[in-house]
Amino acid sequence: MSVRRLDPVQPESFAFTPGNLVWAKETLAKYPEGRQASAVIPILWRAQEQIGGWITRPAMEYVARMLDMSFIRVYEIATFYTMFQLSPVGRKAHVQLCGTTPCMLRGAEELKEVLRRRIHREPHRLSANGNFSWEEVECLGACVNAPMVLISKDTYEDLTPETLERVLDEIAAGREPKPGPQIDRQFSAPEGGPTTLIDPSLYDGGGAGEREQASATTAARQVPPSAAGKPDTARTETAPAVHSPSPEKTSEAERSRQAVSDRAEAHATPEKVPSRVARAAREADMSVVKQPPPRAVEGSEPPFDNQSKK
Repeated sequence: MSVRRLDPVQPESFAFTPGNLVWAKETLAKYPEGRQASAVIPILWRAQEQIGGWITRPAMEYVARMLDMSFIRVYEIATFYTMFQLSPVGRKAHVQLCGTTPCMLRGAEELKEVLRRRIHREPHRLSANGNFSWEEVECLGACVNAPMVLISKDTYEDLTPETLERVLDEIAAGREPKPGPQIDRQFSAPEGGPTTLIDPSLYDGGGAGEREQASATTAARQVPPSAAGKPDTARTETAPAVHSPSPEKTSEAERSRQAVSDRAEAHATPEKVPSRVARAAREADMSVVKQPPPRAVEGSEPPFDNQSKK
């Protein structure tokens, strides 16, 4: 951001008008004791409006005394926020032209040429009669209606060089141009005006019964004769089911991963065999228990033994 400095020509003093002084005291009463400095921005703004669109050094110091703030703190606020103008502006209008990307893409440069020709080649300079001034600013929040300008508290949107000329002519003549979109658009609605819900009877509270009866009659005419008097056996329409993965495919994939793991473990050297494989091997050895020879039962022949015949 460029350096913002106070205007070299300053008035001798500043004081609120009686009405603005009452407003300032009421504003201060909204804040807890010791927190009056929080009101510095609205009170500076009211001082700027009283002066005529810009804030002077005596006004900053007046506000600082009112809020028990040091001068430098108020200087910092006034020079930081671009909403405060540090030099005189046009008596009738100070035009803020949005130059951010959406406005630039839709013709802000052409609007700038109009301001340079009508007011001054450079921003922050007064026109020859002192009625107008202009500057280029960042986004003013009406991107969908680009390009646009802000004059006082009103925005003028969907501008062309011709419509901007007309707005300036109206202000110069002492009239108030219509703010907002300068084309056939309601606020930020689509261009061309409303296209739905435009029947006035929808909003007058009457004719609702007739519309319901007409709808019922139309629906009855659409029922096939063969279906008249028969119970409704149509299946209720439901949302399509979300299919889970096939259990067969899932188990097959799991078996494939297990087979790969088994082959890798089978070819691994003993020192690299995972502990769980070694543990499984030990458990397998312990499960093979030698069975003792069957005992002879009294009254029966002893078991056949090849060694005993030798």
